[in-house]
Amino acid sequence: MLLLYGDAVAHLHIARRFFDSLNPGFRQLGSVWLPLPHLLLLPFVQKMSWWQTGLAGAWPSMAFYVLGCAGIYRLARLWLRPSAAIVAVAFYGLNPGLLYMQTTAMTEPLFLALMIWSALLIAEHGRALKAGEQQRASRLLVAAGLVLVGAIFTRYDGWIFASFAWLIVLWGVRRHLREHVGGAFVLFTALLVAAPLLWLAYNAKQFGDPLDFIRGPYSAKMIDARTTKPGSPHYPGWHSMRVASLYFLKAAELGAAPLRWSNVLLWLSIAGTAIALWKQRNKKIAAALLLWIPLPFYAYSIAYGSVPIFIPLWWPHSFYNTRYGMEMLPVFALFLAFLVNWCAELAAERWPRADAWLTGAVLLVIAANSVVLARSLPLVLQEAVANSRSRIPFERSLSDALLTLPPQGKILMYTSDHIGALQHAGIPLKRTINEGDYYQWPGALQHPAQSAAAVVAMDGDAVADAVAAHPDGLTLVDVVCSTGQPCARIYLAK
Repeated sequence: MLLLYGDAVAHLHIARRFFDSLNPGFRQLGSVWLPLPHLLLLPFVQKMSWWQTGLAGAWPSMAFYVLGCAGIYRLARLWLRPSAAIVAVAFYGLNPGLLYMQTTAMTEPLFLALMIWSALLIAEHGRALKAGEQQRASRLLVAAGLVLVGAIFTRYDGWIFASFAWLIVLWGVRRHLREHVGGAFVLFTALLVAAPLLWLAYNAKQFGDPLDFIRGPYSAKMIDARTTKPGSPHYPGWHSMRVASLYFLKAAELGAAPLRWSNVLLWLSIAGTAIALWKQRNKKIAAALLLWIPLPFYAYSIAYGSVPIFIPLWWPHSFYNTRYGMEMLPVFALFLAFLVNWCAELAAERWPRADAWLTGAVLLVIAANSVVLARSLPLVLQEAVANSRSRIPFERSLSDALLTLPPQGKILMYTSDHIGALQHAGIPLKRTINEGDYYQWPGALQHPAQSAAAVVAMDGDAVADAVAAHPDGLTLVDVVCSTGQPCARIYLAK
């Protein structure tokens, strides 16, 4: 269950090869995925059994799930009574999709916690500044900057999120730039500028292109180009912000409520946002509105960034990237709580105990909602199961074949697609020559029989091309094929 997502397996692989590689070090972090999730995995993935089972990914995800729950409660308490804040944390923390994700190496629990805490710290900074507490406001601003740096180094959504956060902070401190908090704002700005520049510099130094993560061979753009058949129609939302928004919102809704009530949840959240703007217009609500940033970000990413979302309800009736919709969970949780708080205030004017009864009823509805979602399988878990049906049996069969190889000697293998086979077999990455070994890999492809004791070639990969071009000294000993996957051919060097 922990390894159903191919991306979870890949995250663990990147963290593992940081130290378990012929060329360990920072270059093993790659160029497309941002580094913080993999750095957080390092203390855990070093244990072979935790890498094999995927448990290494659960420890940091569970920790940030707990931090996210604590953060959404504290954020709600800035404006709402405790009962309404409990509604917010219950909706967020009992979401079955998030409960599944926080057992995996996926980045959603981490990024959601960073979003929530940055909004919380910026909101508290604004309150401290308004109260004249310059030192506390400065400390909160620097803390918010550090959390936003974490978001920048976790997902590219964080770059846009941090940009809007900076604008909100600038508006709040614009009259205080010559005071104590002005220095903190300069440091805050420096942190937010330095973080993406550091990533650009890393890409330039390690891969020869500062924008390798955008236009390199492993970027979303190039993956979309490789996987799209010539003449086939574009994915839904291509160059259409409206359609892209609909797909993103529907993925978010289906991940948070059953189909019958999914649209209702969105409209309740919009109503809660309107109430928040109306009731809290003098209480620095802008920081909470940051939680809406994923909507325009993903609408643009789908329309113009080669990042499709597929949901089974709509064409092409399959699963892909549904987990992106989880970024709306804080919006649903917080602004649903605003709506409940407002309704409780209205009812309490006539019935003093209405708050307790209304909160209890809403909590029962949230619990029932979570049970229904869990029984039908959360959307993100449905995607994980559907997209792993052919991959996992193939990797286990390949793993069994790899375990029959001699225990000594190097294995030449392209690992980016099916690292799960090595993971399942418990074969250290130092035993392999793979595409991450930038010194040994090119020469091994020119002389496969002289470079490794065994060669694993999968249809269409670089190793298969190398074997076709340089077959001398290689003996085919096994072939592993599985429906929906390329065949793997295993050779021994003479």
